[in-house]
Amino acid sequence: MSQLYRRILEKIRGRKTSTVVLILLPILFFFVSLFVGRYQIPPSMVIMTLISKILPIAHSYNIPKPIEITIIQVRLPRAIAAALVGATLALSGTSFQALFRNPLVSSQILGVASGAGFGAALALLLSGDLAVVQISAFGFGIAAVVMSYAISRVHKETPVLTLVLAGMVVGALFSALTSLVKYVADPYERLPSIVFWLMGSLAGVSFKELSWSFIPMIASCILIVMIRWRLNVLSLGEEEAKALGVDIEKMRVLVISCCTLMTSAAVAIAGVIGWVGLVIPHVCRMLVGPDHKVLVPASISVGAAYILAVDTVARVVSTVEIPLGILTAIIGAPFFFYLLRRERLGWR
Repeated sequence: MSQLYRRILEKIRGRKTSTVVLILLPILFFFVSLFVGRYQIPPSMVIMTLISKILPIAHSYNIPKPIEITIIQVRLPRAIAAALVGATLALSGTSFQALFRNPLVSSQILGVASGAGFGAALALLLSGDLAVVQISAFGFGIAAVVMSYAISRVHKETPVLTLVLAGMVVGALFSALTSLVKYVADPYERLPSIVFWLMGSLAGVSFKELSWSFIPMIASCILIVMIRWRLNVLSLGEEEAKALGVDIEKMRVLVISCCTLMTSAAVAIAGVIGWVGLVIPHVCRMLVGPDHKVLVPASISVGAAYILAVDTVARVVSTVEIPLGILTAIIGAPFFFYLLRRERLGWR
């Protein structure tokens, strides 16, 4: 069994094979998420509905209004959001693991998820408007990372260990504030919505929410992809990176800023979804190796496919939708234990 496992990994790690698989994987799960749902729609009807919105010649095809609403207004924005959330969380985890040279670091290490969770809980308590909730979550997520970075600035430079500890302190602070918000919330009206949002879900996503979160997520992704070779240098250590002419402090600020924008936007539209930024980078290292020139695109692809698959399962496995945070923890924790037993975890 172990020999078969190694052979499969060797074949996947081939450049041509891995490129094809990484391109097709999220596309496959994207269309599966459009085809599958509680409301059964034939795949041919789904395809015709999509084509009718792209090609003018297909407008004459008679598509029932309920099907058009289900595909265009419900499933399509949800699938796009799932792909973006999965890609950004996985990419943030990969970038942070290289930056901190720690295989146990995730996209939530600097308190961004805790800050965004508090912002959303506070907005749900005071307002309840979805736009206010998302803006508040996005703003407090960024504020949490700014606080972590400010606390860690003991001297002119920012030691990695101090930055991680500052992130833990800020995360604990915002987690306590979130608990305080839940404590004072109305247990019959506000509290259930706060608890459900914190567990993570894409149920309420529409193109309106995607329109403002799309820009910071895509722009940050593109920037990280452009500088992905520098992550190889950062993962060697500070002394080696400085010897190769890399400005450690500027690169650290750039990577943290991009990852913060991506994670804050993801949490703002989907809630707190754990384990993605921790597990997916390790899965991608098993598939393509530790070189970030390949690992970064692989993390984007596998992360997008993973959340698309999990969100599809969350919608169809029961009559009541299961929060994404529950499923990612149920899947991620045992799988990470498997990685601990089978692989030597590391960033190289």
